[in-house]
Amino acid sequence: MLNRRKARVLEVISERKGAVELLVEVGGKHEKAICYPDLVGRVLPGDEVLINTTAVDLNLGTGGFHFIICNMTRPEQEEVISPGRVMKLRYMPHQLSVVAAEEDDPNTRDRVLAFKTLGRMPVICCELHSQIAPAAAAFKALTAHNMRLAYVMTDGAALPIALSRLVAELKGKDLLDVTITCGQAFGGDFEAINIFTALIVAKQVAEADVAIVSQGPGNAGTSCKYGFSGIGQGEAINACNILGGIAIAVPRISFADTRERHRGLSHHTATVLGEIALTQALVPLPEMSLERLAIVRKAIEPALSKVGHELRIVNAEVGIEELKKLGIDVRTMGRSVDEDMEFFLAASAAGVVAAEILGES
Repeated sequence: MLNRRKARVLEVISERKGAVELLVEVGGKHEKAICYPDLVGRVLPGDEVLINTTAVDLNLGTGGFHFIICNMTRPEQEEVISPGRVMKLRYMPHQLSVVAAEEDDPNTRDRVLAFKTLGRMPVICCELHSQIAPAAAAFKALTAHNMRLAYVMTDGAALPIALSRLVAELKGKDLLDVTITCGQAFGGDFEAINIFTALIVAKQVAEADVAIVSQGPGNAGTSCKYGFSGIGQGEAINACNILGGIAIAVPRISFADTRERHRGLSHHTATVLGEIALTQALVPLPEMSLERLAIVRKAIEPALSKVGHELRIVNAEVGIEELKKLGIDVRTMGRSVDEDMEFFLAASAAGVVAAEILGES
Protein backbone atom coordinates (compact mmCIF):
# COMPACT_ATOMS: atom_id res chain seq x y z
CA MET A 1 0.00 0.00 0.00
CA LEU A 2 1.45 3.35 -1.05
CA ASN A 3 -0.83 6.39 -0.94
CA ARG A 4 0.38 9.33 -3.04
CA ARG A 5 -1.03 12.83 -3.28
CA LYS A 6 -0.03 16.04 -5.00
CA ALA A 7 0.71 18.92 -2.64
CA ARG A 8 2.07 22.47 -2.72
CA VAL A 9 4.81 23.68 -0.40
CA LEU A 10 3.65 26.65 1.70
CA GLU A 11 6.62 27.29 3.99
CA VAL A 12 9.70 25.83 5.63
CA ILE A 13 8.94 25.07 9.31
CA SER A 14 12.45 24.08 10.35
CA GLU A 15 15.65 22.71 8.88
CA ARG A 16 18.52 20.56 10.15
CA LYS A 17 21.32 18.67 8.43
CA GLY A 18 19.71 16.23 6.00
CA ALA A 19 16.05 17.06 6.68
CA VAL A 20 13.64 19.93 6.06
CA GLU A 21 10.25 20.09 7.78
CA LEU A 22 7.61 21.75 5.63
CA LEU A 23 4.03 22.97 5.75
CA VAL A 24 2.20 21.82 2.62
CA GLU A 25 -1.30 22.21 1.24
CA VAL A 26 -2.87 18.88 0.32
CA GLY A 27 -6.54 18.38 -0.51
CA GLY A 28 -7.33 21.86 0.78
CA LYS A 29 -5.73 21.17 4.18
CA HIS A 30 -2.49 22.45 5.67
CA GLU A 31 -0.36 19.51 6.81
CA LYS A 32 3.28 18.72 7.64
CA ALA A 33 5.80 16.96 5.43
CA ILE A 34 9.48 16.06 5.58
CA CYS A 35 11.90 16.46 2.69
CA TYR A 36 15.26 14.69 2.56
CA PRO A 37 17.29 16.85 0.15
CA ASP A 38 19.84 14.06 -0.41
CA LEU A 39 17.04 11.96 -1.93
CA VAL A 40 14.77 14.43 -3.73
CA GLY A 41 16.78 17.65 -3.99
CA ARG A 42 15.80 21.00 -2.57
CA VAL A 43 12.16 22.14 -2.41
CA LEU A 44 11.04 25.72 -2.03
CA PRO A 45 7.79 27.45 -1.11
CA GLY A 46 5.49 27.35 -4.13
CA ASP A 47 6.88 24.07 -5.48
CA GLU A 48 4.43 21.32 -6.42
CA VAL A 49 5.48 18.01 -4.86
CA LEU A 50 4.33 14.40 -4.76
CA ILE A 51 3.98 13.10 -1.19
CA ASN A 52 3.61 9.72 0.46
CA THR A 53 0.61 9.99 2.82
CA THR A 54 0.40 6.31 3.82
CA ALA A 55 1.47 6.53 7.47
CA VAL A 56 -0.76 9.51 8.26
CA ASP A 57 -3.68 7.81 6.48
CA LEU A 58 -3.14 4.80 8.78
CA ASN A 59 -2.87 7.05 11.88
CA LEU A 60 0.60 5.66 12.64
CA GLY A 61 2.92 7.36 15.08
CA THR A 62 5.09 9.23 12.60
CA GLY A 63 4.51 12.63 14.13
CA GLY A 64 1.84 13.41 11.56
CA PHE A 65 4.35 13.94 8.77
CA HIS A 66 3.99 13.06 5.11
CA PHE A 67 7.17 12.40 3.09
CA ILE A 68 8.20 14.10 -0.13
CA ILE A 69 8.64 11.60 -2.98
CA CYS A 70 9.68 14.10 -5.68
CA ASN A 71 9.63 17.75 -6.60
CA MET A 72 7.30 18.01 -9.59
CA THR A 73 8.17 21.65 -10.26
CA ARG A 74 11.85 20.83 -10.70
CA PRO A 75 12.05 17.04 -11.07
CA GLU A 76 15.49 16.94 -12.69
CA GLN A 77 18.17 18.02 -10.27
CA GLU A 78 21.73 16.82 -10.33
CA GLU A 79 23.80 16.96 -7.20
CA VAL A 80 27.54 16.32 -7.03
CA ILE A 81 28.10 12.62 -7.58
CA SER A 82 29.43 10.89 -4.48
CA PRO A 83 32.77 9.15 -5.02
CA GLY A 84 31.44 6.20 -3.02
CA ARG A 85 30.27 3.00 -4.69
CA VAL A 86 28.18 1.52 -1.88
CA MET A 87 24.46 1.99 -2.40
CA LYS A 88 21.96 2.43 0.42
CA LEU A 89 18.21 1.94 0.02
CA ARG A 90 19.43 -0.57 -2.54
CA TYR A 91 17.17 -1.25 -5.55
CA MET A 92 14.64 1.36 -4.41
CA PRO A 93 13.83 4.44 -6.55
CA HIS A 94 15.59 6.61 -3.97
CA GLN A 95 18.78 4.53 -3.73
CA LEU A 96 21.83 6.71 -3.13
CA SER A 97 25.57 6.20 -3.21
CA VAL A 98 27.68 6.78 -0.10
CA VAL A 99 31.33 6.50 0.81
CA ALA A 100 31.44 3.52 3.16
CA ALA A 101 34.28 3.43 5.66
CA GLU A 102 35.27 0.01 4.34
CA GLU A 103 35.89 1.38 0.81
CA ASP A 104 39.08 2.65 -0.78
CA ASP A 105 39.21 5.83 1.26
CA PRO A 106 42.68 5.89 2.82
CA ASN A 107 41.33 7.97 5.70
CA THR A 108 39.15 5.11 6.88
CA ARG A 109 39.89 1.84 5.08
CA ASP A 110 43.46 1.47 6.32
CA ARG A 111 42.29 1.92 9.90
CA VAL A 112 39.48 -0.58 9.42
CA LEU A 113 41.93 -3.10 7.96
CA ALA A 114 44.27 -2.58 10.92
CA PHE A 115 41.56 -3.57 13.41
CA LYS A 116 42.44 -6.27 15.92
CA THR A 117 39.97 -5.90 18.80
CA LEU A 118 37.65 -3.41 20.48
CA GLY A 119 39.94 -3.79 23.48
CA ARG A 120 37.09 -4.06 26.02
CA MET A 121 35.47 -0.86 24.79
CA PRO A 122 32.06 -0.51 26.49
CA VAL A 123 29.17 -0.74 24.02
CA ILE A 124 25.74 0.32 25.31
CA CYS A 125 23.10 -1.71 23.49
CA CYS A 126 19.63 -0.12 23.49
CA GLU A 127 16.30 -1.40 22.25
CA LEU A 128 14.60 1.96 21.67
CA HIS A 129 15.91 5.19 20.19
CA SER A 130 14.81 7.34 23.14
CA GLN A 131 17.13 5.36 25.45
CA ILE A 132 20.23 6.90 23.86
CA ALA A 133 19.62 10.31 25.51
CA PRO A 134 19.80 9.37 29.22
CA ALA A 135 22.61 6.89 28.52
CA ALA A 136 24.66 9.58 26.77
CA ALA A 137 23.82 12.19 29.40
CA ALA A 138 24.94 10.00 32.30
CA PHE A 139 28.16 8.96 30.57
CA LYS A 140 29.10 12.49 29.58
CA ALA A 141 28.28 13.95 32.99
CA LEU A 142 30.37 11.36 34.83
CA THR A 143 33.34 11.77 32.50
CA ALA A 144 33.19 15.59 32.54
CA HIS A 145 32.63 15.53 28.76
CA ASN A 146 36.25 14.42 28.28
CA MET A 147 35.52 11.04 26.65
CA ARG A 148 34.35 10.49 23.09
CA LEU A 149 30.97 8.88 22.52
CA ALA A 150 29.80 7.42 19.21
CA TYR A 151 26.22 6.62 18.25
CA VAL A 152 25.75 3.69 15.87
CA MET A 153 22.31 3.73 14.24
CA THR A 154 21.15 0.42 12.84
CA ASP A 155 18.51 -0.07 10.16
CA GLY A 156 15.79 -1.61 12.33
CA ALA A 157 13.53 1.45 12.18
CA ALA A 158 13.97 4.84 10.47
CA LEU A 159 16.68 4.75 7.81
CA PRO A 160 17.66 8.45 7.53
CA ILE A 161 19.39 9.59 10.71
CA ALA A 162 18.26 13.09 9.80
CA LEU A 163 14.74 12.12 10.89
CA SER A 164 15.91 12.13 14.50
CA ARG A 165 15.57 15.54 16.11
CA LEU A 166 17.00 13.90 19.23
CA VAL A 167 20.33 13.02 17.60
CA ALA A 168 20.66 16.57 16.25
CA GLU A 169 19.99 17.96 19.74
CA LEU A 170 22.39 15.56 21.48
CA LYS A 171 25.16 16.47 19.03
CA GLY A 172 24.40 20.16 19.39
CA LYS A 173 24.71 19.90 23.18
CA ASP A 174 27.91 17.80 23.06
CA LEU A 175 26.34 14.60 24.37
CA LEU A 176 27.28 12.75 21.16
CA ASP A 177 30.56 13.29 19.35
CA VAL A 178 30.09 11.26 16.19
CA THR A 179 27.44 9.20 14.40
CA ILE A 180 27.74 6.06 12.28
CA THR A 181 24.91 4.65 10.17
CA CYS A 182 25.05 1.00 9.19
CA GLY A 183 23.15 -1.41 6.99
CA GLN A 184 20.56 0.51 4.97
CA ALA A 185 20.53 3.40 7.46
CA PHE A 186 22.29 6.47 6.11
CA GLY A 187 23.34 10.03 6.83
CA GLY A 188 25.76 9.54 9.74
CA ASP A 189 29.19 11.13 9.93
CA PHE A 190 30.44 7.73 8.74
CA GLU A 191 28.70 5.02 6.75
CA ALA A 192 29.28 1.31 7.38
CA ILE A 193 28.10 -1.89 5.75
CA ASN A 194 26.98 -3.65 8.93
CA ILE A 195 27.01 -3.52 12.74
CA PHE A 196 30.42 -5.19 12.93
CA THR A 197 32.25 -2.67 10.80
CA ALA A 198 30.23 0.14 12.39
CA LEU A 199 31.71 -0.78 15.78
CA ILE A 200 35.15 -1.09 14.20
CA VAL A 201 34.75 2.40 12.72
CA ALA A 202 33.70 3.71 16.14
CA LYS A 203 36.92 2.36 17.64
CA GLN A 204 39.45 2.79 14.83
CA VAL A 205 38.26 5.80 12.86
CA ALA A 206 36.07 7.85 15.20
CA GLU A 207 38.40 7.06 18.13
CA ALA A 208 35.44 6.68 20.46
CA ASP A 209 35.87 5.58 24.06
CA VAL A 210 32.30 4.23 24.21
CA ALA A 211 29.64 3.44 21.61
CA ILE A 212 25.85 3.40 21.90
CA VAL A 213 23.99 1.14 19.47
CA SER A 214 20.29 1.55 18.77
CA GLN A 215 17.76 1.57 16.00
CA GLY A 216 16.46 4.97 14.89
CA PRO A 217 13.02 6.40 15.68
CA GLY A 218 10.00 4.31 14.70
CA ASN A 219 10.20 0.98 16.52
CA ALA A 220 7.94 -1.68 15.03
CA GLY A 221 6.12 -3.99 17.44
CA THR A 222 3.39 -6.56 16.98
CA SER A 223 2.87 -8.14 20.45
CA CYS A 224 4.46 -11.31 19.02
CA LYS A 225 7.35 -12.79 20.97
CA TYR A 226 9.90 -12.30 18.19
CA GLY A 227 8.02 -9.71 16.10
CA PHE A 228 9.66 -6.42 17.07
CA SER A 229 12.43 -4.44 15.45
CA GLY A 230 14.22 -3.84 18.75
CA ILE A 231 15.29 -7.48 18.71
CA GLY A 232 18.44 -6.12 17.04
CA GLN A 233 19.59 -5.25 20.56
CA GLY A 234 20.58 -8.89 21.00
CA GLU A 235 22.45 -8.90 17.71
CA ALA A 236 24.40 -5.83 18.86
CA ILE A 237 25.37 -7.62 22.09
CA ASN A 238 26.69 -10.55 20.08
CA ALA A 239 28.62 -8.32 17.66
CA CYS A 240 30.19 -6.38 20.53
CA ASN A 241 31.44 -9.52 22.25
CA ILE A 242 32.67 -11.16 19.05
CA LEU A 243 34.83 -8.07 18.44
CA GLY A 244 36.21 -7.92 21.98
CA GLY A 245 34.05 -5.22 23.57
CA ILE A 246 32.06 -5.16 26.81
CA ALA A 247 28.33 -5.25 26.10
CA ILE A 248 25.99 -3.27 28.36
CA ALA A 249 22.32 -4.08 27.76
CA VAL A 250 19.66 -1.49 28.55
CA PRO A 251 16.59 -3.24 29.97
CA ARG A 252 13.21 -1.85 28.97
CA ILE A 253 11.43 -1.05 32.23
CA SER A 254 8.20 0.86 32.74
CA PHE A 255 5.55 1.28 35.39
CA ALA A 256 3.63 3.78 33.26
CA ASP A 257 2.99 1.71 30.14
CA THR A 258 -0.65 0.60 30.07
CA ARG A 259 0.18 -2.54 28.10
CA GLU A 260 0.68 -5.44 30.47
CA ARG A 261 3.40 -7.02 28.30
CA HIS A 262 5.58 -3.93 28.80
CA ARG A 263 4.85 -3.22 32.50
CA GLY A 264 7.67 -3.86 34.92
CA LEU A 265 10.12 -5.59 32.59
CA SER A 266 9.10 -5.61 28.92
CA HIS A 267 8.79 -9.01 27.30
CA HIS A 268 11.13 -7.60 24.63
CA THR A 269 14.01 -7.48 27.12
CA ALA A 270 13.23 -10.98 28.36
CA THR A 271 13.39 -12.30 24.78
CA VAL A 272 16.57 -10.41 23.89
CA LEU A 273 18.50 -11.48 27.00
CA GLY A 274 17.07 -14.97 27.25
CA GLU A 275 17.15 -16.08 23.62
CA ILE A 276 18.81 -13.66 21.18
CA ALA A 277 21.97 -12.58 22.99
CA LEU A 278 24.17 -15.67 22.92
CA THR A 279 27.05 -13.90 24.65
CA GLN A 280 27.29 -12.20 28.03
CA ALA A 281 26.17 -8.68 28.82
CA LEU A 282 26.21 -6.42 31.84
CA VAL A 283 22.62 -5.53 32.71
CA PRO A 284 22.33 -2.42 34.87
CA LEU A 285 19.21 -1.75 36.91
CA PRO A 286 18.60 1.66 38.43
CA GLU A 287 17.87 2.14 42.09
CA MET A 288 14.11 2.39 42.55
CA SER A 289 11.55 1.51 45.21
CA LEU A 290 12.10 -1.91 46.78
CA GLU A 291 8.68 -3.05 45.58
CA ARG A 292 9.36 -2.13 41.95
CA LEU A 293 12.92 -3.48 42.05
CA ALA A 294 11.59 -6.81 43.28
CA ILE A 295 9.10 -6.95 40.40
CA VAL A 296 11.82 -6.28 37.84
CA ARG A 297 14.30 -8.72 39.38
CA LYS A 298 11.75 -11.51 39.46
CA ALA A 299 11.00 -10.97 35.77
CA ILE A 300 14.57 -10.56 34.54
CA GLU A 301 16.48 -13.22 36.51
CA PRO A 302 15.27 -16.20 34.42
CA ALA A 303 16.60 -14.47 31.29
CA LEU A 304 20.03 -13.90 32.85
CA SER A 305 21.01 -17.46 33.55
CA LYS A 306 21.29 -18.91 30.03
CA VAL A 307 24.60 -17.22 29.15
CA GLY A 308 25.36 -15.67 32.53
CA HIS A 309 24.39 -12.02 32.04
CA GLU A 310 25.55 -9.99 35.05
CA LEU A 311 23.11 -7.77 36.93
CA ARG A 312 24.33 -4.51 38.46
CA ILE A 313 22.25 -2.08 40.50
CA VAL A 314 23.42 1.54 40.37
CA ASN A 315 22.25 5.02 41.26
CA ALA A 316 21.31 6.51 37.89
CA GLU A 317 19.95 9.91 38.82
CA VAL A 318 22.91 11.65 37.16
CA GLY A 319 21.61 11.08 33.64
CA ILE A 320 18.19 12.51 34.47
CA GLU A 321 19.75 15.53 36.15
CA GLU A 322 21.99 16.17 33.13
CA LEU A 323 19.06 16.00 30.70
CA LYS A 324 17.10 18.50 32.80
CA LYS A 325 20.11 20.80 33.16
CA LEU A 326 20.51 20.88 29.37
CA GLY A 327 16.77 21.27 28.73
CA ILE A 328 16.45 18.08 26.69
CA ASP A 329 12.82 16.92 26.56
CA VAL A 330 13.09 13.26 25.57
CA ARG A 331 9.97 11.09 25.47
CA THR A 332 8.94 7.49 24.97
CA MET A 333 5.52 6.73 23.56
CA GLY A 334 4.66 10.37 24.31
CA ARG A 335 5.59 10.04 28.00
CA SER A 336 8.07 12.47 29.54
CA VAL A 337 10.89 11.58 31.93
CA ASP A 338 8.76 12.47 34.95
CA GLU A 339 5.87 10.38 33.64
CA ASP A 340 7.94 7.23 33.03
CA MET A 341 10.94 7.67 35.34
CA GLU A 342 12.12 4.04 35.57
CA PHE A 343 12.27 3.75 31.76
CA PHE A 344 14.75 6.60 31.50
CA LEU A 345 16.64 5.68 34.68
CA ALA A 346 17.35 2.24 33.23
CA ALA A 347 19.05 3.82 30.21
CA SER A 348 20.92 6.26 32.41
CA ALA A 349 22.20 3.31 34.46
CA ALA A 350 23.93 1.96 31.34
CA GLY A 351 25.79 5.25 30.93
CA VAL A 352 26.83 5.08 34.58
CA VAL A 353 28.24 1.57 34.15
CA ALA A 354 30.11 2.56 30.96
CA ALA A 355 31.78 5.42 32.85
CA GLU A 356 32.64 3.08 35.74
CA ILE A 357 34.31 0.61 33.37
CA LEU A 358 36.51 3.33 31.91
CA GLY A 359 37.32 4.49 35.43
CA GLU A 360 38.50 0.98 36.34
CA SER A 361 40.81 0.64 33.33
